Amino acid sequence: MEKHGTLLSYIWGFASSIVLTLVAYVLTEIHVNSIHEAIPHEILIPVILTLAVIQLAVQLIFFLHLGAEKGSRSQLAIFIATIIIVLLIVVSSIWIMSNLNANMTPDQINLYMQDQGSF
Repeated sequence: MEKHGTLLSYIWGFASSIVLTLVAYVLTEIHVNSIHEAIPHEILIPVILTLAVIQLAVQLIFFLHLGAEKGSRSQLAIFIATIIIVLLIVVSSIWIMSNLNANMTPDQINLYMQDQGSF
């Protein structure tokens, strides 16, 4: 059986994940609880999204060992294809719900809700 990681690499990955989570939490708490807007909303959202992407990379590298093996190109290709499919489903669902919301009249919505309640 091939060894994937050492105890030290798992500790580094875990510690990195905890630090990234705490940084995002502290930034959000500072934003929410400050009387004066210490961190503008327009800056906070991209910073938190960046921290989330960094944490995703940490999780993939330290815990899922993506890129650690010789056949990692095929694993990376499968991972990217999976991400594309998930994004396609999520974006399509949001687009469909948005169009339904914009194109249905209130009477159509009420009629639909009444029909759904008749089961």
